[in-house]
Amino acid sequence: MLTGYPGNDAAEVVLGSGVQGFTAFGRKVFACCAGALASAGLGRKWRHKDILKRGSTAYPAPTGTMQRMTVNPSTSAAGNAGQPGQSGLRTVVVPAAGLGTRFLPATKTVPKELLPVVDTPGIELIAKEAADAGAERLAIITAPKKTGIMGHFDTDEELESTLEGRGKEEQLNKVRATDGLIKAVAVEQEKPLGLGHAIGLAEEVLDDDEQCFAVMLPDDLVLPFGVMEKMLKVREKFGGSVLCAFEVPREEVYNYGVFDVETSEGKDVKRINGMVEKPDVEDAPSNFVATGRYLLDRAVFDALKRTKPGKGGEIQITDAIELMITEGHPVHIVIHDGQRHDLGNPGGYIRACVDFALQDDTYGPSLRGWLSKRLDEES
Repeated sequence: MLTGYPGNDAAEVVLGSGVQGFTAFGRKVFACCAGALASAGLGRKWRHKDILKRGSTAYPAPTGTMQRMTVNPSTSAAGNAGQPGQSGLRTVVVPAAGLGTRFLPATKTVPKELLPVVDTPGIELIAKEAADAGAERLAIITAPKKTGIMGHFDTDEELESTLEGRGKEEQLNKVRATDGLIKAVAVEQEKPLGLGHAIGLAEEVLDDDEQCFAVMLPDDLVLPFGVMEKMLKVREKFGGSVLCAFEVPREEVYNYGVFDVETSEGKDVKRINGMVEKPDVEDAPSNFVATGRYLLDRAVFDALKRTKPGKGGEIQITDAIELMITEGHPVHIVIHDGQRHDLGNPGGYIRACVDFALQDDTYGPSLRGWLSKRLDEES
């Protein structure tokens, strides 16, 4: 049972009585070029959900009989917030309230974030990346029907005991991989009102003295891992907020949000004026595009509250960042030298599985041989 956040003695958890005892946990493995293989289900017992519900004029409290958490209200960034030297990271926000419609029918019962990349769910890869960056808290933005994500971070004593009794040390170690890794806390987003709205819901999770936090989109695997550590160093030097960028061929910029670069602070660091969403190639201000890693100053919460909803009533984080820039808030990008896998669509998910499997000592050699043979047959 969660009893409070580190550094916040006023945190209180009230567990409701309507907690489901079981949630479906599925496993679906895709094979490159051969399509999808059959799925296998595994019932997973879990014992609690830690749900934070936010109530304010900006983010009305959801209704229902879910669990409730109250914390000290976080104050707005003040004084020297956002100045160089304030780069410690405690909290990573993971927006995971999406329905995963591109993976239906699997995501009717299995949250997209639990689909495994080889044998590790995507949410666990994000949790490890966050912990490696120094974070101690993972604020997972969930939807009313997706609270099963939290079950992955529960201890399943019955399963562990069974594996231990059968001498299955390798499987036992995998099951225990999240034990003590990071404190996972769920924040419910009752309606899909945009990425900005989802991020804003996490404000009360932060301790009063946290001046920055990270956002990691679970659909994006940014490789090699470690870009957040680079972003923290940039904030340490320049202050403000820091975003992750990739350089792509100019003819591909129409697929992305493209940064308008103001000045260069070095080969891999640039200050930006803003961002243009999916521009025509001839109108793109650069070929540096956004990906799903943000290091945001706490001032973004105030900007989100002043950001007008756009299409569909959604509040977008890019609009809030644009507002901050117009008000003089420094925003830099770190141009990451690596690759990205999009776990948000089946094509990107398959490529990620193949990429990770090829690097695996157990699966890599046989997969490499099979792929070579299969591709020869296609040619």
